[in-house]
Amino acid sequence: MAHRPEVHQDNAGYGLRRAALSPVETMAQSISTISPTATPVATIPLVCALAGNGTWLAYILASGAILLVVLCISKFARYSASPGSLYSYVSSVLPPWVVSIVAWSLLLAYVATASSSVGGFYHYGNLLILDAGNHIISAVLLSLFVMGISIWIAWRDVKISAQLMLWIEAVSVSLILIVVMLILVRFRHHLDWQQLQLRGMTGSGLRLGLVLAIFSFVGFESATTLGSEARDPLKTIPRAVIQSALFSGAIFTVCAYAEVLGFRVAGQDLGASPAPMRVLAGVGGVGILGLLIDIGALVSLFAGTLACITAAARVLLLMSHGGLTHGSLRVTHARNETPGRAVILTGIVAVLPVAIFAALGVRGLDVYGWMGSMGTYGFIVAYGLASLALPGYLRNHGAFRPGAQIIPWLTAFVMLLALIGNIYPVPEGVYGKLPLIFLAYLTLGMLWFLWSSGRKTEMLDEDSVEREPAD
Repeated sequence: MAHRPEVHQDNAGYGLRRAALSPVETMAQSISTISPTATPVATIPLVCALAGNGTWLAYILASGAILLVVLCISKFARYSASPGSLYSYVSSVLPPWVVSIVAWSLLLAYVATASSSVGGFYHYGNLLILDAGNHIISAVLLSLFVMGISIWIAWRDVKISAQLMLWIEAVSVSLILIVVMLILVRFRHHLDWQQLQLRGMTGSGLRLGLVLAIFSFVGFESATTLGSEARDPLKTIPRAVIQSALFSGAIFTVCAYAEVLGFRVAGQDLGASPAPMRVLAGVGGVGILGLLIDIGALVSLFAGTLACITAAARVLLLMSHGGLTHGSLRVTHARNETPGRAVILTGIVAVLPVAIFAALGVRGLDVYGWMGSMGTYGFIVAYGLASLALPGYLRNHGAFRPGAQIIPWLTAFVMLLALIGNIYPVPEGVYGKLPLIFLAYLTLGMLWFLWSSGRKTEMLDEDSVEREPAD
């Protein structure tokens, strides 16, 4: 008789609303964290500035790397459901200090990605305000506004936030696909051989562009943070993870090719354009859609901020239950059934660096790139370590098969290459300092882990002494 794999669905709930989200609403969490609207309007131009005619190749390679991660994470999600995402998955397999690295990396990843989205929001917000003939509004004010609204919705109701994110992305992506399809149809008889032959592309440019391309996908696994709130999570969450990643990979690759093609026809530089979809809409003969897409991008960046805060708060909640953060953060709101304190804290931490950058006059797209790269470091480390834990996890659940370690090991190796490729040779400017900041952050997280572990041991020792019977 075949051995039946053991599955585990979290029954504690952690004070969160149980089985509140439909399969579509669950997938909306992953889609919104990826923010597929933001990639064509903000990330692809950044990748193009580095990889040039190799932009489409960077996205194919990034899609392949993410597919490996998808195969690993979907395996985790088939046998266990919990709000802690990758942190919960690896907690029973890896040594505690490695588990803490996964937790702190994942928390930073969601928080930094939220910061990145806020930077993009104030860039496009002021772009639209200028178009309306008005004066620029303070970038600090716009940052605080979008984060304040995101915190309120994430605190108020997870179902409202899921439905809102779903409709925002559906409308925005549809408009982008219309423009892209019009360009491809218009030039269907003229292949862009400069792209296909990778003219002018350099190895270092492709390497740096690849990491930013990976950033386009990060967060696809955030549906796993809804383990307590999704209906039938052992089925809906793996599907959400797989479908969101495959859907995004196809769109990003097609958009990368079409955008480089469209800008070549227009005689402009994609890597330097502040509003690329307007140029492309003009090339496609539907100029009005460019403005609508920019509006959609603005709202999509808000949805991405909301999705990241939703995910970060649940990881922080589980970290509190695991003793990695202060115990007060495990509290959930009695009526809303959301991790209110964790939502507020992650929101404040996410908006603080953006507000400082904005006050110093830093461009929103620069903040988008810097904080996005920082978030990518966190995701890459979390993905790599989680993939190494998968074989042991499958053994624990009676689902290990011969050769089951091949894909996890390959995934970890690819994530290691992505991390090394982003830090060596050392990039110029701010991007060269980001790895040091990330390392300092992980060091502080490890110091907190060692201190809190020592405190637990000390308290247990004291407790055992107090319970010893007197002679």
